[in-house]
Amino acid sequence: MMNRPLREATSIVLVALTLASGCSPTQPFYYKEDGDLSHYMDVATAIEYPDVNAAPLDEVQTAQAPLTLANSQNFKMWDLTLEEVTRITLENSQVIRQLGGRINDGGQNIATTTPESLTQQAANATTTYDPALTESGYGGNTGSQFSGTGVEAALSEFDAQLDSSLLWQNNDRPQNFGLPNTAVSTFFNPRFRQDIGRYTTGLTKTAANGSTFEFRNNINYDLNNNGSRTQPSDWFVNFEAAVTQPLLQGAGTQYNRIAGPRSFQEFNGNFADQFDGVIIARLRTDVALTDFEAGVRNLMRDVEWAYWELYFSYHDLEARKVGQASALETWRRVKARERVGGAGGEASAEAQARAQYFAFRSSVETALTNLFRMENRLRFLMGLNASDGRLIRPADEPTTAPVFFDWATVHSEALARQVEVRRQRWTVKRRELELVAAKNQLLPRLDAIGRYRWLGAGDDLIDDDRNGLPPFATGSTAFESLTTGDFQEWEAGLQFAMPLGMRRGMTTVRHSQLLLARERQILRDMELEISHQMADAIRDIDLNFGVAQTNFNRRAAAEDEVEAVEAIYEVGRVTLDQVLDAQRRRAEAESAFYRSLVDYNRAITQVHFRKGSLLEYNGIRLQEGPWAGKAYFDAMRRARQRDASWFVDYGFTRPQVVSRGPVPQAAGTATGVPGDGPAPTPATGRAPAEAPLDLQQPGFVQPPLQGEPIPAPNDPLGSQQMPGASLIGRSEAEPPTAALPATYGRQAQLPAPTAPVQVATAWASPPPANPFPRTEPAVPAPGDAPGRIETGTNTTPNPFATPQQLPPIAN
Repeated sequence: MMNRPLREATSIVLVALTLASGCSPTQPFYYKEDGDLSHYMDVATAIEYPDVNAAPLDEVQTAQAPLTLANSQNFKMWDLTLEEVTRITLENSQVIRQLGGRINDGGQNIATTTPESLTQQAANATTTYDPALTESGYGGNTGSQFSGTGVEAALSEFDAQLDSSLLWQNNDRPQNFGLPNTAVSTFFNPRFRQDIGRYTTGLTKTAANGSTFEFRNNINYDLNNNGSRTQPSDWFVNFEAAVTQPLLQGAGTQYNRIAGPRSFQEFNGNFADQFDGVIIARLRTDVALTDFEAGVRNLMRDVEWAYWELYFSYHDLEARKVGQASALETWRRVKARERVGGAGGEASAEAQARAQYFAFRSSVETALTNLFRMENRLRFLMGLNASDGRLIRPADEPTTAPVFFDWATVHSEALARQVEVRRQRWTVKRRELELVAAKNQLLPRLDAIGRYRWLGAGDDLIDDDRNGLPPFATGSTAFESLTTGDFQEWEAGLQFAMPLGMRRGMTTVRHSQLLLARERQILRDMELEISHQMADAIRDIDLNFGVAQTNFNRRAAAEDEVEAVEAIYEVGRVTLDQVLDAQRRRAEAESAFYRSLVDYNRAITQVHFRKGSLLEYNGIRLQEGPWAGKAYFDAMRRARQRDASWFVDYGFTRPQVVSRGPVPQAAGTATGVPGDGPAPTPATGRAPAEAPLDLQQPGFVQPPLQGEPIPAPNDPLGSQQMPGASLIGRSEAEPPTAALPATYGRQAQLPAPTAPVQVATAWASPPPANPFPRTEPAVPAPGDAPGRIETGTNTTPNPFATPQQLPPIAN
């Protein structure tokens, strides 16, 4: 009775403890635990950094701060010709950099053409390694577009194969024999014991027509306790030669070079066959070469376009700067009239002149930044630093000579030479060959086989002396028995296999036919597309040449308009807005002229791009890099060995013609039909201008720095200082750096600037002269000589061969 209250109390306490602790799990207790859980990880996946030691380029490590509006003084001019730019680009182009034809930002203040091709699609980049990677494919999957079978891997299917094996086996097993212990029981030993040795060595070779040749040596040793044997041990040795020849499917040199060899066992196993023979592998290499050529061609187009866009950026900056200077001078005059209360000095006129000045100033700052961007794009294509203390300035002038192309000639040349057409033709050729191989698979598999064997047996394997004993006699040898030729075996026959229904073969043929039809139709439409591209390219040449002539006269007329309107404004016969409009139109005309001139040169480049002659136009030739000297020695030795070998004529099974020979890359194959202008020179491949423009490269407009006097909006004449931006130029005491030292590959370190940088002070009153000497055109007088335009006392040569005809003026 006393234990019942105790049991109830104990139960209540246990229930209370259980409810208090709940159902949460608890960690177990370990006696030797020391509390060091540094190896514990509470996550299964984390973003980590790979352990790769790849040294960056020197151009990346030595890059300086970029040139901006706030940092545009620390540089010196670097005059480069287009030929030098091309050479530097090719020396630094193991990876073919691309801008995709998008050179300028279209007037936006946010850069939209920043190079991103490698950071976004590095796997699709074109490099100098690509053709070699395609040709060296080993048939495995590497996770890249270079996976597959290369030429050497496809040829390895025909390599001779040496195989050998050596096995030793011991058997000890009971036998189910119940004979009494008599003499007969020794023939059926209830416990069988045996030692077996097997050795085989064979050489197998697959020929180009699908035949398989085999020569093999087999040696067998047998030692056992069978009482029926003359000797407890014996040796068997044989040499055998075998041949297997496909008669229907898989027969012929053409099929085996297209699809690769395929054994009877592979066919009988119903394995899907991939067409990856030697010819297909070679076509993949040819396609890789065309892709590489297209990459170099696109690079050259981007380089030339970037070069001329940089040229335009310089002259666009000059035009805007001249407009800024004119607007500032007009503002000063209006402000002076406002101070004395004269006519034309109204507050509205002053505000209008001030707004025009700041509008031009904004355009100058935009043009300067755009120039830095264009120079940076050209640097990227050349493989140079983003900034190295030098500013590239084009040293070549664009051509103004009229160039004409015969339509029939360039049209047929584009259809024959453009890289994309050649690549598509290789694809069509591949589909044609695959269809040939697919049709072969409709045939049943029928192989003729033959085997001949020489064999011998004896108590021993071999001995120095021949004893003439028969096989299995005591002291006989297997090789002596073999050399007597008494024991020979042979077999001959046919192997046949055919799937009922031929569904896989029919599907393969149908699929190959559709692929071929698709690629042929793509080729036809591609030629149609190229025809339209060629038409646009020819149309652009005529358009831009005519527009350049028109804008040349427009520029001359705009200059005359500014001079006339400003003179009339001084006597109060026109309003201020007419002066400002004339100044703005002059700046627009100046920029439009150089825009059309650059577009004309880009149009000439585009014609060569479209007709597949751009590389020859730039004097570029593609060829295989040099091999090691030992490679040439081995190649010559193999050539002489092949010359002395027995020629095997495969007859009607020889593959059809696949290639028409190398593509000509000789200089002079890209020709045009110049009109009145001179013929292209052999050195540059371009027609020089008949009368080069006498233009100076512009300087730069530096935005106001801290401490630079900036005119207040209400007093532009404060302290009699012009508030224009500073002019920065290269010192004339030292000649410009015109050429890069003749080096190979990338430059380890660029030379430090040596020419001092001069900064001109702000302009003082009276108004400054144009710091960029130039002569402006005007409408030619009736008695002027053709080809020259006079303005006042200055004479500007007309860069075009024939001046445009002006419309008649009614009396």
